[in-house]
Amino acid sequence: MARLRALLLALAATAAILLASADAFYLPGSYPHKYNPGESLNVKVNSLTSIDTEIPFSYYSLPFCTPPDGVKDSAENLGELLMGDRIETSPYRFKMHANDTDVLLCRSDPLSPGAFTLMKKRIDEMYQVNLILDNLPAIRYTRKDDYFLRWTGYPVGIRVGADYYVFNHLQFTVLVHKYEDPNVARVMGTADATDAIPSKDTSTSPSPASSGWMVVGFEVVPCSIKHNPDDAKSLKMYAKYPSKIACDPTTVSMSIKEGEPIVYTYEVSFVESDIKWPSRWDAYLKMEGAKVHWFSILNSLMVIAFLAGIVFVILLRTVRRDLTRYEELDSEAQAQMNEELSGWKLVVSDVFRAPTNPMLLCMMVGDGVQILGMAVVTILFAALGFMSPASRGTLITGMLFFYLVLGILAGYASVRVWKTIKCGDHSGWVGVSWRTACFFPGIAFLILTTLNFLLWGSQSTGAIPFSLFVVLILLWFCISVPLTLVGGFLGAKAPHIEYPVRTNQIPREIPAQKYPSWLLVLGAGTLPFGTLFIELFFIMSSIWMGRVYYVFGFLFIVMLLLVIVCAEVSLVLTYMHLCVEDWKWWWKSFFSSGSVAIYIFLYSINYLVFDLKSLSGPVSATLYLGYSLFMVIAIMLATGTVGFISSFCFIHYLFSSVKAD
Repeated sequence: MARLRALLLALAATAAILLASADAFYLPGSYPHKYNPGESLNVKVNSLTSIDTEIPFSYYSLPFCTPPDGVKDSAENLGELLMGDRIETSPYRFKMHANDTDVLLCRSDPLSPGAFTLMKKRIDEMYQVNLILDNLPAIRYTRKDDYFLRWTGYPVGIRVGADYYVFNHLQFTVLVHKYEDPNVARVMGTADATDAIPSKDTSTSPSPASSGWMVVGFEVVPCSIKHNPDDAKSLKMYAKYPSKIACDPTTVSMSIKEGEPIVYTYEVSFVESDIKWPSRWDAYLKMEGAKVHWFSILNSLMVIAFLAGIVFVILLRTVRRDLTRYEELDSEAQAQMNEELSGWKLVVSDVFRAPTNPMLLCMMVGDGVQILGMAVVTILFAALGFMSPASRGTLITGMLFFYLVLGILAGYASVRVWKTIKCGDHSGWVGVSWRTACFFPGIAFLILTTLNFLLWGSQSTGAIPFSLFVVLILLWFCISVPLTLVGGFLGAKAPHIEYPVRTNQIPREIPAQKYPSWLLVLGAGTLPFGTLFIELFFIMSSIWMGRVYYVFGFLFIVMLLLVIVCAEVSLVLTYMHLCVEDWKWWWKSFFSSGSVAIYIFLYSINYLVFDLKSLSGPVSATLYLGYSLFMVIAIMLATGTVGFISSFCFIHYLFSSVKAD
């Protein structure tokens, strides 16, 4: 009774977390910040980014204004550093409820030849400036026909003919909502989503007598305005610009020229909004194409579920018919049948013969279990709201943490398979565990180090600092490796899986096949690829096009369907090989489902050529292909492990039902 009560309490707590995260994609435990009228608001800057190069650079690599007290790094977590985010302080200063116009930010030094060339290059490469206020990225709206397009950040400048223009005046709009109740739980409970774009009616001004305000929106309109550098020469930062500034985003006039300074200005207005604090990220999450996304995912789920059902039914009916027919015969008839017929019955004495390179197979299975476990736990936590887009870097940090901890599963699985292949002999388990702990991380380290040298050479903020490299290596050898060895020890102590039939000393000759068996194995990856190619498009768009991905609930369902389809495809391929007396199923079962990685890599190349337009330059394309290769290797290990384990369980069950001498 006590166990039942504890289970019900756990389920109730999980349901409460799920319901809370359904209304707002926020990390449980985060609270809104209340600002009093006149309180300072500090804007931060992030790295300059571009979908044309995918190489981030520091904001202050261009001749922008710097804070009067110097540039300071903001607190960053491990995930932000790995993603190339470099959040720093900015010179922009606001005061709650204090509208301000014609504010002079600074007058830059005359553009040197190097700065002038770099500015033109960044404009040609379509780099965006990313600003952050109260953890909200600056959002920009552009009107097209009858609907609005939403963008995060604003472009450095624009090229018109042979001239380059910089956006040197920013019109900020800060949306605020009254802090109605100090009870945060009550505020969180009143969340409601808004589809409409908030109105910019500045006639509605917040009352200064309110108890406090929360920032629920941060909008920016960039303008290119020709300022006279002589007018700003004697003025200090935050002084009133002498002439009235009229921001018109449809025209540009501030062209950059070598040897001439740039004058930067801004204005800010505060607008009261009906948006609740938990719903303030709706403008970022509800991008155009959301309906198409949901419809496509639902359609894909139905089709894949239907195909998986057909495969499952055919498999059950075929195997059951063969088993029933074989078991109804007596021993003499079985012997005669074995002489006359071919099929999976004839390989009963060879089906559990050890594969070639058994240690490599054990290593790959162990790493696949670790990667798959990391993916399941991470996506589940993200679906519950623990890794929201509002908390930058938590998704990458969580993935790394779960991967390190789940090293114990990798060691256990690899050594357990090794012990089973060796028929109960666990000697060499330390070597298996050690190699498992170093196989995939070693591949990842090699790829990422090579790409990091390219980023270092480009002086990009995406380059991992040397100190972070040391931290990652310490995490690898101080957490992942010991846990993998512990898991290997547990696997060595666990009983091995006994084979239901004996294996002959002399292997049976495999008949000549009409078609190469590996051709069928490579083609088997098309069905698992069909389960995720739609979701893959949105994930790729999130990674490479700067869009926010947040439908982790659908991603979790798609991943479960992918696991089911990989298992069934591997079962069917394994059964087909056994029917033609091909008893070498170990590696083929792994790659029949793992071959989906080939199609994902081909899709990545297609996305590079047709969506990203081959990026800009060989360095960007190399980075893209390198990260894609890292991703497909991880997917290959995870899906291949699913196929191998399901095929092993199927063969063990199948031959446990056979009467064999």
